[in-house]
Amino acid sequence: MTLTLILIRHCKSDWDGSTGDHARPLNPRGQRSAPRIGAWLAAQDIVPDHVLCSDAMRTKQTWAGIADHLPAKPEVTYSRALYLAEPEAMLAALHEAPGRAVAMIGHNPGIGALAWHLADASPADNRFAQYPTGATTILQFAAPGWQDIGHGNVMHFVTPRDLPDPD
Repeated sequence: MTLTLILIRHCKSDWDGSTGDHARPLNPRGQRSAPRIGAWLAAQDIVPDHVLCSDAMRTKQTWAGIADHLPAKPEVTYSRALYLAEPEAMLAALHEAPGRAVAMIGHNPGIGALAWHLADASPADNRFAQYPTGATTILQFAAPGWQDIGHGNVMHFVTPRDLPDPD
């Protein structure tokens, strides 16, 4: 069985200091970036069956901007455990995920470190090591279930700056 994992770092957030970190929203650039990711995923015919998302405002808003451009609306699990999570905690959540295609939306450094850890080889793009805001990696695994995954094949790595605005 082939499993597909979509790892997404939240899009660019606001740093105005008026809210605590957990409540920080996306800034205007982040609000423009999330739909680009959604339109690109739809064009690639990569749509998750389930979404695991940090419960921070910026990750929720990132998902909302992505979801608006997908042909199907998967079930979403918002989790405080994914807020600023370490890769091990993210992997533990993934092990329990339903579906064959799962999107995980989180924060750096955890989401970037998880992508690095799971990739059988890093893509040629040197931004993969920094995992900038909105970075999205598509990995595929040959495994019967999420608890059985090892290293996956990196099918795509993109950032919102690589993508056009959706029509």
